[in-house]
Amino acid sequence: MRPGDVLVIGGTSDARAICQRLDAAGVCYTLSVATPTGQHLAGDIRGEVRCGRMEPDAMLRWLNDNQTRWVVDASHPYAEVVSQNIAAACRRANVLLSRYQRPEQLPELEHPLLYKVASIDEACKVAHGLGQRVLLTTGSKDLARWRAGLAGKTLLARVLPVADVMTQCVENGFGVGEIYAMCGPFSAEFNAAFYRQCRADVMITKASGAEGGYQEKVQPCLDAGIPCIVITRPQPAVSGEELLESLDAFSQRLLRWLATQ
Repeated sequence: MRPGDVLVIGGTSDARAICQRLDAAGVCYTLSVATPTGQHLAGDIRGEVRCGRMEPDAMLRWLNDNQTRWVVDASHPYAEVVSQNIAAACRRANVLLSRYQRPEQLPELEHPLLYKVASIDEACKVAHGLGQRVLLTTGSKDLARWRAGLAGKTLLARVLPVADVMTQCVENGFGVGEIYAMCGPFSAEFNAAFYRQCRADVMITKASGAEGGYQEKVQPCLDAGIPCIVITRPQPAVSGEELLESLDAFSQRLLRWLATQ
């Protein structure tokens, strides 16, 4: 087996857990991450790690050059464009694609202050009527869209404490008192105190699952009487038996794949 035979995509804790299962099974593989942060998160896995974003054509070349036989898309649940590009490249290269998507947490939760929306634009429309100070816990990638969609609001960004993210915040007009650089996930108690400290009128987040501390973010927010806007997950590009929603499901798929090699 060669490292290019199996490609795992994603700089998340999910991707690392999948790599550990591959290590335990003695499978050679490559983990592809977009950023140095993802590379750091990979830790001491045994597979090769490549760092840097790949456009669709570059992805196709990589699959062909490495004669890849299986791609496991373990990118973030909201990395919709990445997943679509991966799916397109796998179709063109005729490579098996499985999608690992962490299970949702509290999908049935309903509350008068809980607003579920499908997009950033919809979230902005809802937030406009809910208060002046808007806390964003949605990452740094879309700060420009939030700034444009919530013009006139005081935006507070809780983001990762890394240099390129700080640069993005500054470039999008966030001042010292509007940037909260910290690495989660956090406990419910921490979040409750944090909401009081930053004086948020409304909080916007994503249905990131247990790994993203979803319950610990949302429940204290609602308990404090703060409106919470949740952007729901996009539909996965893969369905059926190739949609894996737990690590056990991945392990079972791995066994089936190994049986065909």
